Amino acid sequence: MTEPLRVLVVGCGNMGRSHALAYQQLDDFALCGLVARGESKQRLNVTLATPVPLFDELKTAIAETQPDAVCIATWPDSHETLALTALAAGCHVFIEKPLATTVTGAKRLVATAQLAGKKLMVGYILRHHPAWQQFIARAQTLGKPLVMRMNLNQQSDGSAWQTHRQLMRSLSPIVDCGVHYLDVMCQMTQAEPLSVSAIGARLSDEIGTGQYNYGQLQVRFSDGSVGWYEAGWGPMMSQTAFFIKDVIGPRGSVSIVAREAGGEGQSANVEAHTRTESLRVHTATLDDQGCFARQDEWITNEDEPDHDALCVRQQAYFARAIHEDINLLTHQQQAIDSLAVVLAADRAVREQRTIWLNGDKHHEVNG
Repeated sequence: MTEPLRVLVVGCGNMGRSHALAYQQLDDFALCGLVARGESKQRLNVTLATPVPLFDELKTAIAETQPDAVCIATWPDSHETLALTALAAGCHVFIEKPLATTVTGAKRLVATAQLAGKKLMVGYILRHHPAWQQFIARAQTLGKPLVMRMNLNQQSDGSAWQTHRQLMRSLSPIVDCGVHYLDVMCQMTQAEPLSVSAIGARLSDEIGTGQYNYGQLQVRFSDGSVGWYEAGWGPMMSQTAFFIKDVIGPRGSVSIVAREAGGEGQSANVEAHTRTESLRVHTATLDDQGCFARQDEWITNEDEPDHDALCVRQQAYFARAIHEDINLLTHQQQAIDSLAVVLAADRAVREQRTIWLNGDKHHEVNG
């Protein structure tokens, strides 16, 4: 058996905690330290099966622990700098979404990883969820064009609202969460995004004057498919219809129906965000009397992995990518592509324009 990969976790919030726990469950890894500037690393360390050394700075941690890999789960505006530091030290990198806060930065990270010969994997957790994979596969059977409707609004207060305010110093909600659902839409259509429009509103004086905490984007694809994604954060958000995930095509529709995760008080619960509970598959075929020929099919996902179990799956794949030298270039390019769309949507909000996507160039028209 090969020696475990020594790994540092940078950032000890919700995602850092989940990844640290995953590393301690997997024989492929040996967690060798936690890095964070505040007290979160002490709080996380006492929950671990085996406590590890604590550090305030990544460079110091790398020098003292000599890790093989670094997991970055910090605020988005620090992702690029920390990843470049890790790659420069010869480490493989697992990085939470978004890859960077600019397309240029994301491309720089991918190019640097390629030159260094190191693995760079982005935390697109839904790609490792069997029910979400089935959701995407069923969507691909509905014909074209597709209509994709998705949202994740979060009615947050207390520490959740504090976290959201901190996140909005880096990115708007439709960027931070939107990369997941644009990635899903791109997988469903297997088509190129052509243009994106968006609207947004600043609903709180507690965030920066140049930021907005509610947004909705609308994207058009080269195959005629269209999709929208909506995200809002804050104590003012409604908990009515905050968890919509469905896709419609000429042959019918497929919907995630998560009655518990989509229920009262669950909108800001990170654990609930990956839940599916059941899929409802509707077939549009009519019989000779013009009535539906088939009843809707319900697929119950009783044994679906929870959030922490999904992080274990992600990290197991990260280990495989390193040990088996799996080529992650397609994965990295898809992370860049989904980021480019949501960043264009953010620009569409601010400039009140439709952004036309054409390779690396964005062409704007009045919206």
